[in-house]
Amino acid sequence: MLLSSPPPIPWATSHAALPVADLLDDGRLRIYFSTRDEASRSKIASVDLDLSSPDDAQFRLDPVVDLGELGTFDDSGVTTACLVKAGDRRYLYYSGWTTGVTVPFYFYVGCVVSDDEGRSWSRVSQAPLLDRDPVDPYLTASPAVLIENGTWRMWYVSGTGWTVKNGRPQHHYHLKYAESDDGINWRRTGRVCIDYRDKAEYAIARPSVIKDGDCYRMWFCARGASYRIFYAESHDGLDWERYDEPVVEASSSGWDSEMQAYPLVFDYAGRRHMLYNGNGYGATGIGLAAFEEAS
Repeated sequence: MLLSSPPPIPWATSHAALPVADLLDDGRLRIYFSTRDEASRSKIASVDLDLSSPDDAQFRLDPVVDLGELGTFDDSGVTTACLVKAGDRRYLYYSGWTTGVTVPFYFYVGCVVSDDEGRSWSRVSQAPLLDRDPVDPYLTASPAVLIENGTWRMWYVSGTGWTVKNGRPQHHYHLKYAESDDGINWRRTGRVCIDYRDKAEYAIARPSVIKDGDCYRMWFCARGASYRIFYAESHDGLDWERYDEPVVEASSSGWDSEMQAYPLVFDYAGRRHMLYNGNGYGATGIGLAAFEEAS
């Protein structure tokens, strides 16, 4: 366990979810994550730490990204997705939440930017970057973004519908692809990258994408009964081969014994690491795994 929940922040009452890592100039990591207030509304927080001495963590006491204005797409919650650096600007993509009537919630992709190394952030728009449209008629969320030769490439969650199970609406979503010239205005064609494995699987979430040479690597979580973390590879970022063995083994007991979710993979101090959540969608905090080095 790297960060326990709730974090020591005055307004946070539960959860530390959907971690995002930013390597600072002094060698420490800044981890952005979502935590909930007394009304169970998610806001984005951050902590600066050194992985070799995480007990010396320095938490930011005010929200990095607060709720949107009443009536906007993110007035009921904001949850972290990914961070992109372009020149001197940082782009923090997130999912904005609103509550529904016929279904429990809607969420869409939003973005805040910082020109002062993450000390302050501003929304690029009060509207979502990926609103509902004919390609994505239900919802969008949790993008992973890379920049290649001037093209911004995004892999994101897209809703495929709602069904009723045990008298309650149940969401269904998988992963699609989009492109942009500026990171703000996106072109969507409906290209599906990771689809459902079988009829029992109904949610595929939180992609994390890295390119190693000619190989694109994706980690994501998917669930039927509960979330597990999986891996896929691609030669072009469009056609993916999915591997069906979970990346992280469930513990026999404890914080991630029931669920492993929301992976974020990054390189730090010469080694590849993964931040992820365990039971309760981040209710038990954030864990850290290091990839085994080839012998």
